[in-house]
Amino acid sequence: MKKSLLFSIISIIIVITAIVLVFLSKKETNPSDQKQSYGDIPVSTTLVKKMKLVNSISLVGVVNASNDVNVISEAQGLVVDVKIKVGDYVKAGTVLFQIDDVIMQSNLASTEINYLKAKRDFERSETLYQENSISAAQLDLARLGMKAAESQLTLAKKQLNDTKIKAPISGTINKRMVDLGTMVSGGTPVANIVDISMLKVLLNVSEKDAFQIKTGEQTEITTDVYPGVKFFGRVDNIASKADEAHNYPVEVKLPNNPKNPLKAGMFARVNFTSQSSMESLAIPRESLVGSIKDARVYTVQNQIAKLKYVVVGKSSGNFLEVISGLDENEVVVTNGQNNLSDNSKVVIIK
Repeated sequence: MKKSLLFSIISIIIVITAIVLVFLSKKETNPSDQKQSYGDIPVSTTLVKKMKLVNSISLVGVVNASNDVNVISEAQGLVVDVKIKVGDYVKAGTVLFQIDDVIMQSNLASTEINYLKAKRDFERSETLYQENSISAAQLDLARLGMKAAESQLTLAKKQLNDTKIKAPISGTINKRMVDLGTMVSGGTPVANIVDISMLKVLLNVSEKDAFQIKTGEQTEITTDVYPGVKFFGRVDNIASKADEAHNYPVEVKLPNNPKNPLKAGMFARVNFTSQSSMESLAIPRESLVGSIKDARVYTVQNQIAKLKYVVVGKSSGNFLEVISGLDENEVVVTNGQNNLSDNSKVVIIK
């Protein structure tokens, strides 16, 4: 009985000794790991690099027709024929309205007779002058009479032609202001024609962005009417003078798409994308601590995090231009900044 108890006590002592030895062995073989897990803060980093940044600006504007013209009557009289309706497509020179031309035709016939008479008088005077029967002054008088009659004839022809109101441009009749029997006078608007074969998007661009956009630059245009469809245009004009809000009007021209036609008055989003010709220092946006106006980053030197103030410029996707505060190939923290303070000890995990 005593031997059995002694054997049990010895077995327990052996087991306890083995457990203590195993624990001490693990503690001695990995002291650095214990220290790192409790002292160093894990972070992700990247290098400050030079790159050509892509500048992107997205603005909403209004689509306008390349030509939007009010047709004005130059003649006075009664509209006796209407040849178009709203929605018709007309070519330049097409007769839209006919004004009563009876008086104009009569006036033309009278001026033609006067011109023919004045011409014959000049021809007779020219023959008499060659025969020394009249003076040079009398010949000049006959010539002036013929020229005056010719001017009256030209005017009469134009007045008769003006009774046919024609389309000044090719396009679609957007509005008709007069009907059959309407009395019009010179200067009366009779119709509105819009040409949407070419379009222009009008934008108001801020002072900062206006200097990043270049005339002739290609743009990408999208609309809510055609989701997923992209149109392409070019910057046609950038105003030299800002408006009262310090915005610069910009025109972007694009051809209308027959498959997905746009209409004047629609809203469109214009995306400007241009690549800088020079390389700039850049950091990932996620490395930034604080706002862009109060930008700071953590750099790593000899496993120590240093907080630095930087000045950032334009953004390009996920990158920010660094104007000052960092040098090329410096190591900046991109993940784990929330756990850091200045002079914290870190371990780089990637």
